[in-house]
Amino acid sequence: MKPHLHIMQPDKPMKILNISSNSFVGNIPYELSYLKNIQTLVFDHNNFIGSIPDWLSTLSSLTVLSLKNNSLNGYLPFSLSHLASLRVLDLSFNRLSGELPVDFKNLTNLQVLNLENNYFGPSFPVLHNRLLVLSLRNNKFTNGIQGYDLRSFYQLRNLDLSANEFNGPFPDFVFSLPSLSFLNISGNKFTGKLDKNVSCSNELMFADISLNRFTGQLPSCMQKLEKGVLYKWNCFTSNVDNKEQYNVSFCHNEALAVMINPPMANEDNKSSNKAKVVVASSVVGGVVVGGFAVFGVVLVVIRSEFFGGGCAAAPQIRVFFEKVSPAYTIKMLTDARYISQTMKLGSVGIPAYRTYVLGELTEATNNFHSSTRVGNSSHGQLYRGQLGDGTMVAIRNLKVRKKCNVQSLTRQIELISKLRHPNLVNPIGHCFDRQQDDSAIIRGLFLVFEFVPNGTLRASIAGQKLSWAQRLAAAIGISKGIQFLSTRITQRIFPNNLKITDVLLDQNFHVKISGYNISLLEETKAAGHSVTRSNETLSQRFDIEDNDHDHVYDFGVIMLELILGRAINCINNITIAKDMLQVSLVADEIARRSIVDPLVCKECCDESLKTLIELCVRCLSNDRPSIDDVLWNLEFIAQTHTSSVDESSSNQISADDKIVCIAEEVE
Repeated sequence: MKPHLHIMQPDKPMKILNISSNSFVGNIPYELSYLKNIQTLVFDHNNFIGSIPDWLSTLSSLTVLSLKNNSLNGYLPFSLSHLASLRVLDLSFNRLSGELPVDFKNLTNLQVLNLENNYFGPSFPVLHNRLLVLSLRNNKFTNGIQGYDLRSFYQLRNLDLSANEFNGPFPDFVFSLPSLSFLNISGNKFTGKLDKNVSCSNELMFADISLNRFTGQLPSCMQKLEKGVLYKWNCFTSNVDNKEQYNVSFCHNEALAVMINPPMANEDNKSSNKAKVVVASSVVGGVVVGGFAVFGVVLVVIRSEFFGGGCAAAPQIRVFFEKVSPAYTIKMLTDARYISQTMKLGSVGIPAYRTYVLGELTEATNNFHSSTRVGNSSHGQLYRGQLGDGTMVAIRNLKVRKKCNVQSLTRQIELISKLRHPNLVNPIGHCFDRQQDDSAIIRGLFLVFEFVPNGTLRASIAGQKLSWAQRLAAAIGISKGIQFLSTRITQRIFPNNLKITDVLLDQNFHVKISGYNISLLEETKAAGHSVTRSNETLSQRFDIEDNDHDHVYDFGVIMLELILGRAINCINNITIAKDMLQVSLVADEIARRSIVDPLVCKECCDESLKTLIELCVRCLSNDRPSIDDVLWNLEFIAQTHTSSVDESSSNQISADDKIVCIAEEVE
């Protein structure tokens, strides 16, 4: 028999309830209405049925409501518009239908709305302009959106209207919304003549306008989105491959069918956005997570049926489906988001990637003097150098085991030049050491990296330099770096096991992963090396096989050191530390703090500490979360910590509701 959920009145005010992935059945229990202080409800991946209850509106403190992947049906109650504090609403993958209540515009704090894979429609919803994320993918929307003014949605980052039957002109100003980074309107019937001079947001990383009825030209700004634009099966007549476009008459006929003439280039018609953003992570066994992070909410939901929607009946589209793997296409969307960050890093002090001449590197290292050498391995040496303009760099000298030519390295060097992320030690150039009698033959290769001055994360923890807030920030930075290196485009350069000694700190104590492999000279089995200034002995990893290692586990080990403040060097240490954390979860707050690094045990509030411990234990278990889930949870934990500090300092809420942030002293 499948379990029904029964709620008992808790002894203390409950703030977060997460029962994801537990196979609960039946209606959402009325007893939840007694939890007047609840802030987060996450019921994802269960089998709840019936309609969304009207009494949810009585939970006035609710900020996160996630009912993703259940069997809920019926209409949305108007009363949900009374949840003034609501920031995240995820109702995706249910059987809900009808129009969204007009009063949803009163949800002025709502920032994430995910209604994917339901039966909502036919009209575009009226919403407040503070949204960060809007996903309406795969519903029953059939009307146009030209009557809705989206110009004021300055904060909108992700917009997904794909796999519906929206029709009519698409306003081209959407492309230039200042915060927009992800756009998908594929699989609709949007019409309009696009112009190559249409402008795009500087933040735009990916756009999918395929499977619509656009004519004219693909905007030039989209062509600059490296591997970040999909535009097939429209009616573009120039600057694209016509073999994958309809005849212009097809799009004109479709426009006439909905009684809308294709507008001119200076009128509003353009593409929108795809962002499958998920709210709470799928948590196994009732672990408390799934909160909301105000900054940087950009998680992408990957579904196997990417090309659903209103255009599936056309014979040409069926051929297209046969030629393109949906799984690969969706993975490419995710990859494009990370890879395209390359274009943004020049503004944050990372030099542009370029080719160096050997004389520059010789001068920078005093002819590779031994005093500038900071690392050695069987594959080469690592040097510290100073370029002519004063820039400090790290230079890896890679040995080549047999002769190869420049052409054989072109692909790898091109990949290296794109490996630029705020949480990586970024390569900024290369230099070929050419054979004197034949300059086409390479004897060696120098890779130039940015210089990271503050040593390893482990050294900073041992040196009493990092506060609790800085440790949370470090964990978030590492998870973002792992997320970037886990993409299809970069997966072959990931370390075989990531260690805390691979994580360096820059001058602002921001983390940068250095221990990633660069897949060079495959035929000679040579590869890139970790960039590190540490004098510690590190195991170097240079395999070029497909990497199936679970890096979430490695990250869990790093979190152990962040929490406990001591080195974890062997499997036995990991086992003991994990058992200790598990025991602390069922103990009281004082016992929990007793295992934390004494340097920070009084800084962390118990709520953020306990949630971090739960996440760490999950990362070390057999059923580990994805790195996207890990990142989401860490951002939520950081927000919880910040909120608790603010509440503690203001001293404006009651003792019953206040999150305890100061460790009690035991005589």
